[in-house]
This record gives sequence, structure tokens and C-alpha cells, in this order.
Amino acid sequence: MSRTITVASGKGGTGKTTIAANLGIALTQLGYDVAIVDADITMANLELILGMEGLPITLQNVLAGEAKIEEAIYVGPGGVKVVPAGVSLEGLRKANPEKLEEILSRIIGGTDILILDAPAGLERSAVIALAAAQELLLVVNPEIASITDGLKTKIVAERLGTKTLGVVINRITGWGIDMAKSEIEAILEAKVIGTIPEDPEVRKAAAFGKPVVLSAPNSPAAIAIKDLAMAIVGKRKTEPIPAEKKESAIAKMLKVFRRRKK
Repeated sequence: MSRTITVASGKGGTGKTTIAANLGIALTQLGYDVAIVDADITMANLELILGMEGLPITLQNVLAGEAKIEEAIYVGPGGVKVVPAGVSLEGLRKANPEKLEEILSRIIGGTDILILDAPAGLERSAVIALAAAQELLLVVNPEIASITDGLKTKIVAERLGTKTLGVVINRITGWGIDMAKSEIEAILEAKVIGTIPEDPEVRKAAAFGKPVVLSAPNSPAAIAIKDLAMAIVGKRKTEPIPAEKKESAIAKMLKVFRRRKK
């Protein structure tokens, strides 16, 4: 059965789109058929993060009735399917966001996991994206303003019948100024299923239009996002294989001595 997950945040600047893009690729690497839809038709930037700007047909065209959704699905980095929102002001004027849920129903059957990158906040298009999904993945930063805005988003999503999958704390600095995980879980009344550290590789990847899980797969942020992907599909983190213990010279000599006594 297909899963539909909306990646949302209460405010802009949390790194929500970066999480959505890289999470989609990480899930694809685990063998799932994944599609990411940029549902933020007013402030779209998923295609920029993925290095896919300038595509001829986008979600704006589909919402305006000018194209079919199948024409707006592209294969992105790492093999993930991508539906870009488009950045045309004229396309934005024509687009009808209320058609989003109907359009998504045509994609769901062809994927294992459908990820919606929702607009930040609680404007009409954001609420539509929340209502269209089965599950909410809430992205917050470890600061009180982000947490309180995230709480509003969670409440609205649950009133719309969307189950909270979990919370992702993004851009953890480790400088002693971040809110604690336990405090965030208490305020949001939801489990934190991912913690992503502040990582210069993320900014570098965004500048070059390359997802960090591909451009710097061993960076702290990339590893954390891949761990998040495994948590979402119920897989354990990859445990390091313990090094085989080398037998000491004395132990070898004792073995030889025992065999001779027999």
C-alpha cells in the first residue's frame, strides 16, 4: 500500500525542502519507488535544490489544466521521481491549488511513497497539502519560535485527519543554546524520529544544486537523513561490523601445547 507523507513546518527557513529532497533520495536508495511533489507553488525551490530548474512542464501547468500530471513527473538525482512546482508568475496566476488532492490521487498508485513538500505556514495551499496526505513529518529548528509555529501546524493537520508520523529537529548546533529533544517532544506531544546537525556540506550542496546525500554521503547531515529514512520504513540503523579479534601469539602457542599433550 502506498504512503503519502507531507513534510511541513510552521515557519519558513527550517530546512524543510532540503529534508524532503534528501529524504526522498535516501528512501529511493533503500529500494523504494518514491516521488516528491513540490506543493509550494508560490515559493517553489525544490527544483533548485535538486538542480532541476527550467523544466518545461510543472505542477503549475497541471493545476492550470494545461497538462497532465504524468507529463510533469521527471526522474531526478538518485532515481527519485520529482514533480516540480514551477516558478513562473504567470503560471502561478492560472494555477488552482484546490485541484492538488485530485491530481495526487493519480500518482499514488504508481509509487511506494509519495512525499509532499508543503508550503510553510497555514495558508490555503499549505492546508490543502496537509489534508492531502496520510502522514505528517513535522520539521522544526531547536528554538521556541519554530516549535510554537510547528505546534499550530500539527494541530491543524490532526484536525484534518492527518496522522503525525514524527518530528525532525533540523540544524542542531550543539552550542548549548538548542532546546532539548525531551522539551520539544513535551511541547509538541509527538516523538522526535530524526535529528539533523548543522552541517556546512548542506549549504555547499544547495549552492551547487546537488543533494547532500549524494554530494557528501558521509557528512553528518547526510548520515542523519539516511537514518531518518530507515526509521520511517522501520529499518534499523546499519550497525558497524565488529572487527575480528586477532589471536595473540601466546594464545596460539598454548593451543599448540594442548594439542601435543593430547
